[in-house]
Amino acid sequence: MTERKLVKRPLKTRPPPRQITAYNVAPWMDMPLIPAPAYREWMNATHLHFANRCLPMLIAAQSGWFVLNSHAFEAVWNGGNLPDDIKITTFEGNGAEPMSSHFGYGILTWTLPYLFRTPPDWNLLARGPANQPKDGVQALEGIIETDWSVATFTMNWKLTRPNWPVRFEIGEPICLIVPQRRGELESFHPASQPISADPDLKRRYDHWLVDRNDFNEALPDPTSEAARRGWQKHYFQGQAPEMPRVVKHQTKLNLREFPQGE
Repeated sequence: MTERKLVKRPLKTRPPPRQITAYNVAPWMDMPLIPAPAYREWMNATHLHFANRCLPMLIAAQSGWFVLNSHAFEAVWNGGNLPDDIKITTFEGNGAEPMSSHFGYGILTWTLPYLFRTPPDWNLLARGPANQPKDGVQALEGIIETDWSVATFTMNWKLTRPNWPVRFEIGEPICLIVPQRRGELESFHPASQPISADPDLKRRYDHWLVDRNDFNEALPDPTSEAARRGWQKHYFQGQAPEMPRVVKHQTKLNLREFPQGE
C-alpha cells in the first residue's frame, strides 16, 4: 500500500478592496459627498420620461460621486476679467462659504473641504454633474494625481453670459469626482477600417439598421406593434442581432456611499 503525500496548495487570497478616501480638512464646510443618481429633473420632465430610456445617459449620470453645494447664492458677472467683476449674493447656508471669485475672467471657484486619496496610479477627474446643463455657466474639468499630491483642489465654473444672474441652491451638485487609471488612455492603439473589413459585423449591423428603420417608420401608426411597444429595448436589455444577451451588461451602477460625519 503506497503512502499518498498531501500537497498543500496556497490559499487564494482576495486582493484588498480598491479605496478612495476623502480626508476632511475643513469640517466647518457643509459639502456632503454622495453617489451620483441616474435621473435628472429635465429628463424626468420629458414626454413619457423618454429621456430616461437612454441607457448611455443614465450610466454616465451615475459614474462618480457628487460634491454638494452648501449655500444658496446668486452670481452675476459683468463681463470683465478681474475677480471683482463677479458679484456673489448669498441667501442662506450653513458653515463657511466655499464659493468665491478667485481667478477672474468670469470664473466661479469652490474651495472643496477634502483632500482625496486614490490607489497608486489612479487619478481623479473633477468635472461638472453629467447630463445636467445650467444656463449661463459651464463647469470646467480637471484631472488630479490624487495618489500622491498633498494639495487640495478647487472646482471651477465659467460664467458665460454677462449680466445674467446664475443661482446655485443648497444641495445642488457642483462637482462630480471620477477615478481614472493613469496611463489607461495612452495604452489604446486607434484603428480605422471600413465596416466591410469585418463581414460578420457588417451583416449584423445591416440587420440592426433595417430593424431600426422599420420600427421608426411604423411608430407613427397608432395601430402598429411599434406604437404598442413605444421604444426598442435591445440595447437597454443588452441584446444585439444574432447574439446572446450580454452577461456583463449594466443597466445601473451601485456606487458605495462615503461614510458621513467622519
